[in-house]
Amino acid sequence: MHLAYPAVLSALLFCTGLYGVLARRNAILILMSVELMLNAVNLNLVAFDVWLSRTAEETLHSGQALTLFTIAIAAAEIGIGLAIVLAVHRNRGTADIDRLRDTAEGHESPAADGPDSDTPATGTAAEKAEATA
Repeated sequence: MHLAYPAVLSALLFCTGLYGVLARRNAILILMSVELMLNAVNLNLVAFDVWLSRTAEETLHSGQALTLFTIAIAAAEIGIGLAIVLAVHRNRGTADIDRLRDTAEGHESPAADGPDSDTPATGTAAEKAEATA
């Protein structure tokens, strides 16, 4: 088999994962897209390792060893990432990246920030919370 077949498949998988990271808003789907990108890299590492082992006298299989390390790191990354997403979902009630970004920057809902809101325009978030309590 030629090197071009797994390289093209790897490029397609990587582009699909990149599209998933850029277009999705759900944190779980973004983690799955990152995993797809890592699998594309693993496919590329194994394909080049097989291709180089045919041309060289020595067969170290360093690409396959690096793939095993990448799989282990990807599994740890997915486990930790999923735990963080579940903790955030329990606290905030959503896994939507845009809504999480807005709450992290200190923005409230658009209705509370508008000119028709009842909250005062000046003051910190703590003062606003005390005023509503």
